Amino acid sequence: MLVVGAALVDDLLAPTRLLAARRTEPPQLAGGWELPGGKLDPGETPEQALHRELQEELGIGVRLGAELPGPEQGWGTGAWPMPASGLGGGLLRVWLAVVVAGEPAPLEGHDALRWLERPDWDSVAWLPVDRPVITALGEQADAVARTRA
Repeated sequence: MLVVGAALVDDLLAPTRLLAARRTEPPQLAGGWELPGGKLDPGETPEQALHRELQEELGIGVRLGAELPGPEQGWGTGAWPMPASGLGGGLLRVWLAVVVAGEPAPLEGHDALRWLERPDWDSVAWLPVDRPVITALGEQADAVARTRA
């Protein structure tokens, strides 16, 4: 199974804010925080699926930036492994994205959204599948910030 997710940030090149979404289902994942996104529908590209999921879940349009490469090869720049419990296993591909239309709202599958400032990206209980992605994104953002300082 391939799932797509968006690291919604304030800046595609030098992010300092990140959007976290709190899940409402399934029961074993409810209350956990994640990067929004979801499964592909038949015939969709990963990018098309991500645009659709963000519109359905948060009511927004986005501009996609770079894909955040994961350790699993075979899906473009690499994917992130998903644990079998809760989400059914598979791989996750994640893109940086900025909101270009609408205001994010928890419309479907979430009951809360929170914009996190860079020092606080680890302040929510991320789901296990997203934790390594957040760590990698934070390291990347910190490296960019150091080069700009």
